[in-house]
Amino acid sequence: MQNNKRFFLSAAWVLSLHVLTLVFLSLFRLVEYVALGSMVSDTSASVVPAFVRGVWFDNVIACYISVVPLALTLLPATMSLTFRRMRKATVWWYGVLGSVAFMASAANIPYFAYFFKNINSSIFEWFGYAGTTAGMVTGEKSYFLYIVMFFVCTALYVYIMVRLRRWFDRRIAQSGEKNEGLATFINTFNKAARTQQSWLRVASTHAMYFFLSAITICLCVFGIRGRTGYNPIKISQAYYCDDAFLNQLGINPAFNLLTSALDDMRKENRDLHLMPYPTAVSMARESLGITGKCDSMHVLRRYIDNPSSTANPKAQKKNVVVILMESMSASLLQTFGQPQRLTPTLDSLYNHSMAFSHCYSAGIHTNHGMTASLYSFPALMFRNLMKGTVTPRRDGIPTVLKQQGYHNMFFMTHEAQYDNMKAFFATNGYDDIYAQEDYPKEEVVNSFGVSDHFLFDYAFNKINNQAATGKPFFATLLTISNHPPYVIPEWFKPKTKEPETQIVEYADWAIGNFLSKARKQSWYNNTVFVILADHGKLVGKVSGELPESYNHIPLLIFGPGVENKRVDKLANQVDLMPTLMSLLGISYQYDGFGIDQTKDERPMVFYSADNQIVARSTTHCYIYEPKTNRAFCYNIKNDGQLQATQETSAFKPLKKYAFGMIQTAQFMLKKQ
Repeated sequence: MQNNKRFFLSAAWVLSLHVLTLVFLSLFRLVEYVALGSMVSDTSASVVPAFVRGVWFDNVIACYISVVPLALTLLPATMSLTFRRMRKATVWWYGVLGSVAFMASAANIPYFAYFFKNINSSIFEWFGYAGTTAGMVTGEKSYFLYIVMFFVCTALYVYIMVRLRRWFDRRIAQSGEKNEGLATFINTFNKAARTQQSWLRVASTHAMYFFLSAITICLCVFGIRGRTGYNPIKISQAYYCDDAFLNQLGINPAFNLLTSALDDMRKENRDLHLMPYPTAVSMARESLGITGKCDSMHVLRRYIDNPSSTANPKAQKKNVVVILMESMSASLLQTFGQPQRLTPTLDSLYNHSMAFSHCYSAGIHTNHGMTASLYSFPALMFRNLMKGTVTPRRDGIPTVLKQQGYHNMFFMTHEAQYDNMKAFFATNGYDDIYAQEDYPKEEVVNSFGVSDHFLFDYAFNKINNQAATGKPFFATLLTISNHPPYVIPEWFKPKTKEPETQIVEYADWAIGNFLSKARKQSWYNNTVFVILADHGKLVGKVSGELPESYNHIPLLIFGPGVENKRVDKLANQVDLMPTLMSLLGISYQYDGFGIDQTKDERPMVFYSADNQIVARSTTHCYIYEPKTNRAFCYNIKNDGQLQATQETSAFKPLKKYAFGMIQTAQFMLKKQ
């Protein structure tokens, strides 16, 4: 009887820790729902299924944690072996692994708020910049709540486990625990002989314990698998309605992080398999109007013959300044319906520039925006195309202008090694690269370096020096202020009250201040300016599986020879290079995915997020998730809002277009 009690108490001990882990993981989900519940767009959808599915996914992680202590506790217990030291070790085991799961859940709340995606393997890109990442986390005050929540919950979790362990210690000790190893088990049979019990009966009892242990351990392994059927549980099991937030709420962040990392390691997942390469390349060439023989090494290569912008071959070449704004979604501009006046500079420029109404970023990360805007190469989901064992080579605006005799400069706020920028830009056309290492230490305000106004002032002086040489220049400025942690200079007086809008006011002011100074310089009237965002951010209510505000960005081009007009055609960041070269009157060899927006028109745009591929026309939007093989289809209403609908033949051209372009980009990446 005592042996029975010890066995079942041992099982109850591990089960109690398992349940405790589920409770805390559900608590984190509840906090996420309370904090981000405003992202729910389908108010008719119930949140209950999200929490039920959440327990399902949480149980997978809890089973990963429980399977080892379960085996090491129950199997010895079948032989009447129970150890206090083992229970102490189990507390440590759950404490360490549980805290890792809690850390993912806590970090997921601000991550989701920014990217509208659950935390995934793309965060490992940040680990190469530990100092910058740590500074971003500790520098943003809004993150403190979740950091504190993590430590408090972890401490409470460990405290409860210790109290449970002591309670079970007492109960198991009362049942006769002696910690005598195998002697305890052998003594069971000796005791049976003395009391004239059947050895067979004793053996069958222990066999039953072993059977129950095996069944329990198998159930735990099955819990890791998550479901019956050919495949184990996938994130698609969390989807139950048309609301993107609720569908993702049920996915355990640690599960998403683990499975995305494992998927990245699988050879078949390193490359996308959307359509056969020959089919994709043919489609891409046809869409871009490329004719003639196809070079198997350079499948999109063609020569772009642009008439010179001046009849005088000795005329001074136009300078170029490109400003890439951090996270400046078009939705932040009054031009696109923002009720608050946050961007007077940009809104004014929309009336005095070649201004694009429907421009979309290639991805949702800065490296995507730079490779697309400057080198006309699209984003491939979460992949960073600027990094590699060997620094990638790209032809783009910097390389073409360098061939034309330009002096190229790149200005960034942060460390030069971030995202491999210094090596990448030095390899691909830039002469001078200015970064945090070049600025006074007292100007560094956070882990992302200096503020925008300092960057513009520093670049302004360098541009003046270069202009004095008489050689044409190409300057690229990458801002940072509109990225957490937000740092607003004390002397700047914003009109709004929230940090998220105040920083937009400051970022806009910094650009206006730079342009105001530039107008007084002799080089201004011979300079073409380009202002666009690297990507957007979540603004307003969520609409669709990938909110438009993440990719809908402003694009402004102004200067000598540039017509002031509103361009209402669909445009993509990859279109900047051919459009700019056309305005400059420069002919060049081109391998990119863009079109000349001064002459041509694209039927649709394509872009991607960490785990999604998107094609968008003026009337339809198609979103595809390769990992889950799920498609989301939307009609675009007159007011620009997305209306979910079923996949019909109307979406086939979008699917083909997005698949073909992305697959061709991957083919070109493999060939480089």
